[in-house]
Amino acid sequence: MAINLEKGQRQAIDAPKFTVGLGWDSNNSSTGEAFDLDASVFLVGANGKIINDNHFVYYNNLKSPDGAVIHVGDNLTGAGDGDDEKITVDLSLISADVHEICFVVTIHHADTRRQNFGQVRNSFIRVIDQNNTELVKYELDEDFSIETAVEFGRLYKRNNEWKFEAVGQGMKGGLQDYLTKYN
Repeated sequence: MAINLEKGQRQAIDAPKFTVGLGWDSNNSSTGEAFDLDASVFLVGANGKIINDNHFVYYNNLKSPDGAVIHVGDNLTGAGDGDDEKITVDLSLISADVHEICFVVTIHHADTRRQNFGQVRNSFIRVIDQNNTELVKYELDEDFSIETAVEFGRLYKRNNEWKFEAVGQGMKGGLQDYLTKYN
């Protein structure tokens, strides 16, 4: 049975292999431009920074160097129900240098299209095991009216145990803000 998390709540993840699904819908009162939201993953070391550039997984780098994190592909429209983008994680393959895995969603060309997360609804992140059973889910219900990037959630390792945390933290500088934070 899935556990619905609130912002800041944490839950242990016991499954070594799982999928992280991210989903969203754009509001009808959009800017007239299509919305293209992109999931990105930062594999972070003990110092809070990505190990190296190859540990930034996104639509142009679909796989971490150890093969533990794989971005399944870029959904350009977000159309349809369910997960819009998926990332598979195999903790049995994860490099010992990785202490945290952060899941961020950004709006592609948000500035030129005059778009922000206030125009996005039904946003969520969830962890699904190999039997397609939902383990945890976090539905973002904040009004991110100026933010163009949001860290939906993160996995982190403490005492050799992996936990998922519902983060829900937005930034208005887009992906660049997160690249600065984790580089």
